[in-house]
Amino acid sequence: MVTENELREIENGLIDIIDEGISASELEKQIERFKVGFEPTKLERACTLNDGIYRIKFDEKDELLGCFESAAAEGRFSKFVPASGAATRMFKHLLAKMNGEELSENDAEMVQTFMDLLPVFPFYAELMESMKAAGVDLEEAYAAQDYELILEFLLTEKGLNYSSKPKGLIPFHRYEDGYRTPFAEHIAEAVAHIKDRRDRVKLHFTVAPEHEDSIREHIGDVVAKYPDCRFDIEFSRQDRKTDTVAVDLNNEVFRIESGKILFRPAGHGALLDNLHKMRGDIVFLKNIDNVVPDCEKEDTIEYKKLLGGLLVRIQDQIFECLNMLENHHCSEFEVAAVAIFAVAHLSMQLPENFTQMSLDDKISMLRLRLSKPVRVCGMVRNEGEPGGGPFWVNGPDGFISLQIVEKSQVDLNDSQQASIVRSATHFNPVDIVCGMRSHRGEWYNLKNFIDPETGFISVKSRNGRELKAMELPGLWNGSMADWITVFVEVPLSTFSPVKTVNDLLKDEHRK
Repeated sequence: MVTENELREIENGLIDIIDEGISASELEKQIERFKVGFEPTKLERACTLNDGIYRIKFDEKDELLGCFESAAAEGRFSKFVPASGAATRMFKHLLAKMNGEELSENDAEMVQTFMDLLPVFPFYAELMESMKAAGVDLEEAYAAQDYELILEFLLTEKGLNYSSKPKGLIPFHRYEDGYRTPFAEHIAEAVAHIKDRRDRVKLHFTVAPEHEDSIREHIGDVVAKYPDCRFDIEFSRQDRKTDTVAVDLNNEVFRIESGKILFRPAGHGALLDNLHKMRGDIVFLKNIDNVVPDCEKEDTIEYKKLLGGLLVRIQDQIFECLNMLENHHCSEFEVAAVAIFAVAHLSMQLPENFTQMSLDDKISMLRLRLSKPVRVCGMVRNEGEPGGGPFWVNGPDGFISLQIVEKSQVDLNDSQQASIVRSATHFNPVDIVCGMRSHRGEWYNLKNFIDPETGFISVKSRNGRELKAMELPGLWNGSMADWITVFVEVPLSTFSPVKTVNDLLKDEHRK
């Protein structure tokens, strides 16, 4: 329990708590969580093809595309893009070079590659204009290899200030009429697959408050290029109430130089509230930096439609099952058919004594297990990308279930668990379709389906002082742990993230 001294510390920080919108009781829970920590996720095995991962068959594509097109025409689809992240990490190696820091061999090579190929980047013309406005000739600076000067104009307020902009506003692809940012590519992608019969396109972007005005202005310019479409675009911010307190290594609240308690954003899991408030019917979820130019969109659009069509089909089947179970005259045969569907198509595990249960108990259990939001998650072949993947996981209820798990959730010091992680054949590209309504047409309260034990604590630093930070269960990890989950293999061509600016040199981004 929290000690008297810690409660006094909390009381001394009440003004900070009020400013942040976090209650004293919630702060007390957070401090206690730092003390007890989070139990590692227990992996049963990695998901593989036909063991947790489904491959869409060629002869069912037409059916799934038909399911998708019908739902799209009705305006059931929308798109949710977490876009509040800054581009700082994207330019990390260039910032280090500009600041005269010692570079690792890999970073030095990346910097040299960037400078050697600078003219091919889509922002070259914009950089040239920025330097010209300040009376500096980019080509002359480039010929003189004055890299620090060029980087100052690229990354700081002296010029384009890219390192402080949101990643969604950085030019990613060059076209004949200029360039496109990730925001522009997401809009183009949405127009290509979720436009309804009234030419309406619905998107939702999460943004940082300091960038909202510039993002709105940019998106206004982008949508003006689609005069035949009606755009319904929403913006939201990460609620400060979802921030978590930082503590020192002794689990005492961490105070900054002014004496105020330090609160930190709690990771993308905090955006579950934004997704919930969006009130979408069927929502595509995708990261801001996973976009390709038009000439590379064919596979992406096809599999977006296939995943969406599969979700519609599965959701229709679940709704049919629930309506059947709610029929007062539901028979043993019908209950058995529902159970077979749940096991065979939804990868649900039922208790060993299920067949011995009474009919009413079977119905109650199946209704409970099927009355949940649904997600269909695209999975790509593992090519060594960092991040999470699909696993069979031992849950607190004693059943195994399909989960997306990050390495940070697993005890890699456990040789058996580490071996399971290494055996993973597929990777999570964050290509998810979410069904958020019940069979009665009501929106699920997404907070009811979180596994609160899947957050994690990490050690970070601020101005040379170490601190412990806590992240909430991830948006597609613990925050969706109790959803009905279906994993589907998708082509690697649908996954083209830009984590560093040098990724823009890959073939798929330069065509």
